[in-house]
Amino acid sequence: MIRLAVVGCGHLGRIHARLAAAAEAIELVALVDPVEAARNAVAADLGVAALATVDELPADLDAAILAAPTFLHEELGLALLERGLHLLIEKPLATRSAEANTLVAAARAGRRVLQVGHVERFNPALDAARDRLTDAKYIEARRYSGYTFRSTDIGVVLDMMIHDLDVVLSLVDSEVVDVEALGVAVMGEHEDAATARLKFANGCVANLSASRISYERMRRMQVWTPVRFAALDFDTGTTKLVEPDGSLTDGSFDSEALSADAKATARDTLFETLLPLREVSGPEVNAIVEEQADLVAAIETGSTPRVTGEAGRDAVALAERILAAIEQHQWDGHAGGPTGARRHVRTPIVPGPHWHLGTSATDVTAQSPRREAG
Repeated sequence: MIRLAVVGCGHLGRIHARLAAAAEAIELVALVDPVEAARNAVAADLGVAALATVDELPADLDAAILAAPTFLHEELGLALLERGLHLLIEKPLATRSAEANTLVAAARAGRRVLQVGHVERFNPALDAARDRLTDAKYIEARRYSGYTFRSTDIGVVLDMMIHDLDVVLSLVDSEVVDVEALGVAVMGEHEDAATARLKFANGCVANLSASRISYERMRRMQVWTPVRFAALDFDTGTTKLVEPDGSLTDGSFDSEALSADAKATARDTLFETLLPLREVSGPEVNAIVEEQADLVAAIETGSTPRVTGEAGRDAVALAERILAAIEQHQWDGHAGGPTGARRHVRTPIVPGPHWHLGTSATDVTAQSPRREAG
């Protein structure tokens, strides 16, 4: 039995707590949240201790699930790892790759399990098709939702697109050699919609788009390999596969040689004969339950979790490159115009008449144009 605490009693923390309390292999011991009402509401329902800080956790714990805001992941994650706890950190692992590297290094040094909550890796749609998606050459992902007013400390790239970045990196074993991206902020300082184009050293190209200000919900991915096409629907947990007939893959099919009747028949039965289409799905599961079970197995048997700290770090590093590309995007197509998700106009760094000896730093800040690096 794994003795476990959940740190963070927001939306995902509450879900983790209730599922952990119901798991046979887990004993939920405590909930941690600085907001008294938040921790007490969940703890009272589950009959566990409600604590304000991780410093109050009992010494005989085995593991923790960290579901606090992303900007706290490094600080709280390190504190939990230093207590000798195995750890599941909700996605994204951190706000920056440097922070993610620190967490990975700490887990390695302490020989603790570090798992990252990229829950789509446990989605039946991916499970059913994973073995058929080797050597992917083109991937397209679309992930849209309405604005939830959660995770506002990060933008849509780290909040939502990160799921698809992790899945893509799990499918394409190759270096990303080029990143192009565009994003737009609507509700605040962070981007709320973004699109990115990734090019890999092995020739694969991935186009990803994400929005958290959409009027429709969508979580879909399409994958082309040299021998098949797959359309994954993460919402329904199903995948549609198209596997071309051998005459198409070996180049022997000649549409021009067909009679008019044969063409009509081929057209009407296209997805039964030449491009046979079928739907596959894995067993219906709760992906977060599977994620928690994976954590338990890694702790008890020494197995590698499906989503390692290293995988979470790599997704954050790629997200960081996308965010940099978004900031560099020139909306008008030329230097000096607006750039970035907020369409900033960079002011030139040209000293004005008020930049003189004896002017205080405060005065300069107040009088001078905004100065930006670059």
